[in-house]
Amino acid sequence: MVKSGGSGVINCSTNCTHPSKGGLETSLDTIVLQKDQQWISFMIFNVSQNSSMRCYFWCSGKLGSKRLNIGVFYPPKQVLLKLQPTRVAVGSPFTIECRVPSVAPLEGLTVTLLRGSEVLHSQTFEGTALSPQEAMVTYSAEAQLEDSSHNFSCQAKMDLRTRGVKVVDSVSDSQALEVFGEGEPPEEVEGDSSRFSPSEEEKAIALLSAGSGGGSHGPALVPRLPSSAVSSLELSPSSQSLCKTTGW
Repeated sequence: MVKSGGSGVINCSTNCTHPSKGGLETSLDTIVLQKDQQWISFMIFNVSQNSSMRCYFWCSGKLGSKRLNIGVFYPPKQVLLKLQPTRVAVGSPFTIECRVPSVAPLEGLTVTLLRGSEVLHSQTFEGTALSPQEAMVTYSAEAQLEDSSHNFSCQAKMDLRTRGVKVVDSVSDSQALEVFGEGEPPEEVEGDSSRFSPSEEEKAIALLSAGSGGGSHGPALVPRLPSSAVSSLELSPSSQSLCKTTGW
């Protein structure tokens, strides 16, 4: 097997002591690397599809040959990890999804889901089809507080050593899971008016009243309030006091 778009070395040899001629019949691009009286070494280039080739030698006027089939494999180049959801309460379920697009054959492909260096789940695929396809693994678990201290990742490893190919592996980008404890809000809404506590509200109202009371005709004193607490304020022309046009 040869990696898609890659190259390989083909060695043709014979037990004939004095062959008159030898070579390699193939539609692929080739060059001769080395040769001796009883063997010739070729390199094939740009292998993009499965193909068949034939080594041959002439010996004492007779032709001897042997056919070789070359298969193309597609290693895991890209590994995509997805956490659903990315923020979850303790004890609530979440899902890890890992996709490995355009791999072939599935034979010898193992996809492993990791939390830090800990293996959460591992799946080995089967299938000898040589057309590229997608491999996908999903795993569900209940969130624990310690999950926030580790990154999640996915590793895809293709082991075709039985076919003369070295192990090829690829790892996804790491992702973090945010876990919050029981009683904590799932998220904090920016500008939430509930954060303006009743005691602070009472103080603000008292200041507003003081600024317009006691027969004073001076300008009202406007306290600095959170923008989320008061949506709009205006001066009443008759009393020069502050009137709240919308509710707290």
